[in-house]
Amino acid sequence: MRAANAARDALLRLFRRQRVADLGEVLTAIDSRSRMTAFRRLSAVGYLSSYSHAGRYYTLRDVPEFDADGLWQHEGVLFSHAGTLKEAVARMVVQAEAGQFHRELQLRLRLRVHNTLADLVENRRVGRERLQGEYLYVSADAERAAIQVAHRTQVGREPKPDERLDPVMVIEVLAEVIHGSVVALDAEDVAARLAARGVAVSVAQVAEIFRRHGVGKKTAPSRSPRWRR
Repeated sequence: MRAANAARDALLRLFRRQRVADLGEVLTAIDSRSRMTAFRRLSAVGYLSSYSHAGRYYTLRDVPEFDADGLWQHEGVLFSHAGTLKEAVARMVVQAEAGQFHRELQLRLRLRVHNTLADLVENRRVGRERLQGEYLYVSADAERAAIQVAHRTQVGREPKPDERLDPVMVIEVLAEVIHGSVVALDAEDVAARLAARGVAVSVAQVAEIFRRHGVGKKTAPSRSPRWRR
């Protein structure tokens, strides 16, 4: 088993070389067979566990380049600055100006989050309000939640045919269509993808942008009931 300093240097070399590693690779790097020793050495250098793959992958805290939601992925392995999936979901719900629907969170986090949301609601870490036929997840703080619901209601209204749409919103929608051009996206897909990135835009507004610019799918497919959570 390597001494503490040698183990630290070995871990730094390992994560510089491949950025993400599993426990077996960590044990090999520090020349040990003890899980306790491995986690002690990882703690000494500062590490994060993945929120995907049952948390079996690790990286050093200064390796990820987190996005605005505190998320980072490397070769399909997902990490959150908040740590666990539960903490990542709670953070995204509370910080979202217009709350988050289940489908938006699932799209952004790339994992099923229904059970995680149920647990957060049960423990009163987040709240939920029935809106547009599904639950909008909001802050557990009543005042903050009211602001989130009001914001979502405002951005969800139907635009008037002659209404001037925010140019920044139009650019975001058209860019999303271009980025997602490998598959045909409908208005609901684009709205959900943008909402997951924190861009407040309604399905109706996306549809109107599609109409005005002649882009996107002409008809939206029906949604499976599993999305209405």
